[in-house]
Amino acid sequence: MATTNACLQLLFLVIMSSGFLFHETLKPGCCHGDHHRAASIDTERVALLKFKQGLTDPSHRLSSWVGEDCCKWRGVVCNNRSGHVIKLNLRSLDDDGTDGKLGGEISLSLLDLKYLNHLDLSMNNFEGTGIPRFIGSLERLRYLNLSCASFSGPIPPQLGNLSRLIYLDLKEYFDFNRYPDESSQNNLQWISGLSSLRHVNLEGVNLSRASAYWLHAVSKLPSLSELHLSSCGLSVLPRSLPSSNLTSLSILVLSNNGFNSTIPHWLFQLRNLVHLDLSFNNLRGSILDAFANRTCLESLRKMGSLCNLKTLILSENDLNGEITEMIDVLSGCNKCSLENLNLGLNELGGFLPYSLGNLDNLQSLLLWENSFVGSIPNSIGNLSNLEELYLSNNQMSGTIPETLGQLNELAALDISENPWEGVLTEAHLSNLTNLKELSIAKFSLLPDLTLVINISSEWIPPFKLQYLNLRSCQVGPKFPVWLRNQNELNTLILRNARISDTIPEWFWKLDLELDQLDLGYNQLSGRTPNSLKFTLQSSVCLMWNHFNGSLPLWSSNVSSLLLRNNSFSGPIPRDIGERMPMLTELDLSHNSLSGTLPESIGELIGLVTLEISNNSLTGEIPALWNGVPNLVAHVDLSNNNLSGELPTSVGSLSYLMFLMLSNNHLSGELPSALQNCTNIRTLDLGGNRFSGNIPAWIGQTMPSLWILRLRSNLFDGSIPLQLCTLSSLHILDLAQNNLSGSIPSCVGNLSAMASEIETYRYEAELTVLTKGREDSYRNILYLVNSIDLSNNGLSGDVPGGLTNLSRLGTLNLSMNHLTGKIPDNIGNLELLETLDLSRNQLSGPIPPGMASLTLMNHLNLSYNNLSGRIPSGNQLQTLDDPSIYWDNPALCGRPITAKCPGDDDGTPNLPSGDDEDDDEDGAEAEMKWFYMSMGTGFVVGFWGVCGTLVVKESWRHAYFRLVNDIKEWLLLVIQLNVARLQRKLNLGKSQHHTGTTF
Repeated sequence: MATTNACLQLLFLVIMSSGFLFHETLKPGCCHGDHHRAASIDTERVALLKFKQGLTDPSHRLSSWVGEDCCKWRGVVCNNRSGHVIKLNLRSLDDDGTDGKLGGEISLSLLDLKYLNHLDLSMNNFEGTGIPRFIGSLERLRYLNLSCASFSGPIPPQLGNLSRLIYLDLKEYFDFNRYPDESSQNNLQWISGLSSLRHVNLEGVNLSRASAYWLHAVSKLPSLSELHLSSCGLSVLPRSLPSSNLTSLSILVLSNNGFNSTIPHWLFQLRNLVHLDLSFNNLRGSILDAFANRTCLESLRKMGSLCNLKTLILSENDLNGEITEMIDVLSGCNKCSLENLNLGLNELGGFLPYSLGNLDNLQSLLLWENSFVGSIPNSIGNLSNLEELYLSNNQMSGTIPETLGQLNELAALDISENPWEGVLTEAHLSNLTNLKELSIAKFSLLPDLTLVINISSEWIPPFKLQYLNLRSCQVGPKFPVWLRNQNELNTLILRNARISDTIPEWFWKLDLELDQLDLGYNQLSGRTPNSLKFTLQSSVCLMWNHFNGSLPLWSSNVSSLLLRNNSFSGPIPRDIGERMPMLTELDLSHNSLSGTLPESIGELIGLVTLEISNNSLTGEIPALWNGVPNLVAHVDLSNNNLSGELPTSVGSLSYLMFLMLSNNHLSGELPSALQNCTNIRTLDLGGNRFSGNIPAWIGQTMPSLWILRLRSNLFDGSIPLQLCTLSSLHILDLAQNNLSGSIPSCVGNLSAMASEIETYRYEAELTVLTKGREDSYRNILYLVNSIDLSNNGLSGDVPGGLTNLSRLGTLNLSMNHLTGKIPDNIGNLELLETLDLSRNQLSGPIPPGMASLTLMNHLNLSYNNLSGRIPSGNQLQTLDDPSIYWDNPALCGRPITAKCPGDDDGTPNLPSGDDEDDDEDGAEAEMKWFYMSMGTGFVVGFWGVCGTLVVKESWRHAYFRLVNDIKEWLLLVIQLNVARLQRKLNLGKSQHHTGTTF
């Protein structure tokens, strides 16, 4: 009984104590309680206010930091019992914007927050200040997040004192330019003292100084489960693991470090690893080498370490070999956990194994940009959890299996840039109820479309697409009716799809809000209403069709409007600048537009490309830019009927790279303001009425000029010596002007015509006179090297320095008053194809070295005063047209009739009789059959091929683009054959006449 009473008394005391504690816990405010605790908490409130004073707070996020109760302040969390500040969470939110982030200095007063265990200042902007060293004295910290807050400098090693720290995130936005800065390099020795760490994120922190020992340092953290070291400049991936402490590691991210080795085996021996990311490195070797061999693979599977892996990312490396054995072993797991497999952008090859269909937990399969061959295995239909399938940019072929249609969880399917064949029907898509993205595109615009999209017009898809790209698949000839319920589309690409139709009315009524609409390179016709809606920075491409009517001006959100090669007519709307203010790219070339250029174009301050060539525009070029800063880099108004002077406002285009105004009626002198365009690369003002001297400042203020084309104008005076300083110039065309004086001897300093350009670069589209005719170049313009100074009044010698331009392809100095000799070293121009020195007053012999110009196929030396024997051999034997040498009275030898002295001396006796007649008859017969077969071939080729191309315009466009690339080779082959037969015929006639003489 006494014991019972004692227990009841004790229970009463406990209840009373509990009530007292509960009462104290409910007391409001962080500044109440006993005197000692109140004083301590008041110190914390003062510390927070001092901390606030050191910060910049443009969006007033800390406006609630007033009053006595600091526990109610934004971002401040207190312990419910003691009232002490334990958390400070001032992470900036996305909606704060760049200007709403906290900044300034972090006050030392934080040290007064004795109970602080959680500090988050991430996503703010401390503008390059260093991480305060005193943070290492906040000994109770368990959570520290300073990521993406614009701190700089080395990580203070004092952080190594935070022995209770569990979570550390110092991630920075990666900056490739920081690595050379030794002041920002960090060692990693300090991290070994953080024995409680479980989560470490140092992404983007420069750890290049720790490359040799980083793994040794982190392996001393026995509780580590998550390690993010991407973009740290580590460069060394150790071959072995220093110790076995990393048994808890489940997530390892080492992407973008520049590792240049094979994948070490220890990575796949970490028993608890579920996520491994080694992407964006230079890892090499067979992917099977990472597991040593198949036996090792089987061992890893039995151990469970491989079967536990959920995410494996090895993309953007140099791995090779096949993946069959790896997939076979993974599929043999009792329960394979793999959900995400990314091997994209490597050099992997072979067939995709059938066992791929056994990875039944797979949700994401990314194998893009490799060299896989064959088709998709039918077993793909077994992957019932698959949500993403990316097989683009491989060498896969054959037909697409219908089992794809069984993947009802699939949201994204991209099998673009593979030479698929056959027909894709609704059966391939029938059960893809969650499909949002579909891409089966090919970049090529060639007419051979091997994949046909044949979907019934009655079929209603079970999905709602957001992205559809069927570029260079045969979708037509009708516009795809199965799209009539796709009212969630934001990207639609049907370029080069052989659609010969009008766009149906139902499409315009889908109420789409598009970010990209590309229907280019079809045969679509009709008018385009203005009813379409577009998202911000959207693009529209309708080029190479038959659309007509007035220009469509869609949403003000459109940034790229490409309507070239259609039949749009009428004026460009005067208010285009107001109605489409976001335009950065405007291409209206090759239409039937008339009227004048709207001044509102000058209001497009973001415009980069303006192309309105090949229309019927009239009037003057208005002062479009009028000194307003802008981004215009490409202006092409060529082939119109524009007149007047070039406005001085063009000088405000400081970013201008391409200025194309050829074939208009522009006049006057070039404005001096043009010299402000110091970034210009191509300047084409040909075919106008510009006059005055060619400005010397072109050579002084446009150092990067590639192309200078001023032909067919009224320029006079001499060629400025300053043009010789243009070391990048490879096309110089000053033909058909009134220039006088001599050709500058420094012309040999145009070093770009003596060096090879190794990589493609865009230089706009240009018409170049070469081989006696005008050709248009675009994609290979950067390979053309040409000097054309013809049809002027130039005098003096041909500069010997020209022969230094070893990569010169065309040299035309005809129709001038040049005197002296042809340079002896002319044979140094080994790539010369066209040489025209006709209609001058050149004298002396033709240099023998000219015979070594093996690529030359157009030569004209007529109407000069050249003398001596015409060189023979090599390429000159094929250039046997006598007109090449006409009106040079002192020339002799073949192919002209004048014989050189001594040609008749010692001529050997030749047989006479029937043999000579037979040779002549045989040569003539061969020539006759040649011309007959050529005529027959022409008729068959024209009606069999060209006739079809007349009917099919899309085929015609693609065909002539191909013909343009090979036509030069064909002309050369025909020329060589004709020349060979002609020589044989001439030889037979010569033998016959010689035999008769004897």
